[in-house]
Amino acid sequence: MEVRLGKTDFIEDPAAIERELTGSWISAVRRHGKFVVLDLKSGNGANESRTLLIHLGMTGQIRTCPPEEPIAPHTHVFVSLDDGREMRYTDIRRFGKIRLLEDGGPEDTLGKLGLDPTEVNEKEFVARLATRRARVKALLLDQRVLRGMGNIYTDESLWRARIHPRRLGANISKVELHRLYLAIRSVLAEAIRLRGSSISDYVDAEGNRGEFQLRHRVYQREGKECSRCRSVIRREIVAGRSSYFCPRCQPQPRKRLT
Repeated sequence: MEVRLGKTDFIEDPAAIERELTGSWISAVRRHGKFVVLDLKSGNGANESRTLLIHLGMTGQIRTCPPEEPIAPHTHVFVSLDDGREMRYTDIRRFGKIRLLEDGGPEDTLGKLGLDPTEVNEKEFVARLATRRARVKALLLDQRVLRGMGNIYTDESLWRARIHPRRLGANISKVELHRLYLAIRSVLAEAIRLRGSSISDYVDAEGNRGEFQLRHRVYQREGKECSRCRSVIRREIVAGRSSYFCPRCQPQPRKRLT
């Protein structure tokens, strides 16, 4: 690989990125929570391995394309690949992060993150929510509980499970938690199959928009009819985030009498 950098204020130690990535090759690409992880092997014959950790932030994109393709505005990282293509990182707002890990993997650097929602079993899932006196929306977005859940898929999962985002984890029944577990698995599997949700900036590595936004039932549908009961979708701030829900399908938690 060969590396060229533009603006570098979101990159930790840009000189190390240019120095260590040049001549290396990518042995694996994987995901750890919301981070893209590139496992690297040294190209000088030495048995050395490193890890490139990338967080896309709000507007980051990673694309592979022919080097002659016109360069999109706000493209800051260019990596020439052995097959002739170029991997480019574009980020309008530069809220993303790129970091080279010399020793250890993302687990050592990012600290203790929760289980992956695509891998967690139901028993572990219930154990992480059933005793917590926090809003279920906050719990699902907490990367220490489940790593990788975001606002879109949390709202869509809660709608499918008929659970209001303000409900406390400890007040959700086992039957409801079972529904929520299945809803999360279903939403994520469908979103992966449809290559994600292209709301504003998101595209896949080939530059194609996702299609799951066509299946959204509540997210950014404030004022529109619920596709299940025809009530009007509402929006509230829960856990510091805009939260979309159906007031009939997802009834408000009952207030305690004082």
